[in-house]
Amino acid sequence: MSEPAEPKPIDESSISPTTERKNSLEHALARRPDEKDLVDRNILHHGAPAIQQKQHDLEKAMAQDSLKKHLANRPTKEELLQKHILPENSNVAPALIAAQRELEKSMLEDSLREKLAQRPKPEDVIEKGILSPDEDPTKV
Repeated sequence: MSEPAEPKPIDESSISPTTERKNSLEHALARRPDEKDLVDRNILHHGAPAIQQKQHDLEKAMAQDSLKKHLANRPTKEELLQKHILPENSNVAPALIAAQRELEKSMLEDSLREKLAQRPKPEDVIEKGILSPDEDPTKV
């Protein structure tokens, strides 16, 4: 028949290595922020939870009241148009307003250049009698 099997050695090590757990716990506790830091970061609160909730609700209501007050005192669109804060051309998308202004400026520059190019020379103006010879702008 078969020979009896040799008994296997019993593993006597602990199921969970307590020294490793202990070391990791000590490491985590060493890096743990102090109480003041948690209070400053609004993670930890002191006092009764009911009082904290009331205080939070009061702060929220105060912020809402402040916003409502400022919105009530907000100037109308017409006032902003009169003060030249809003552009006159409000039917243009806000993203295109800068491009529209630049286009208007370049069109005005082109128009001015064209008019200056068509301007009569000082000699022609003196010949027509519009300027006297001593008013000649070229003799300065």
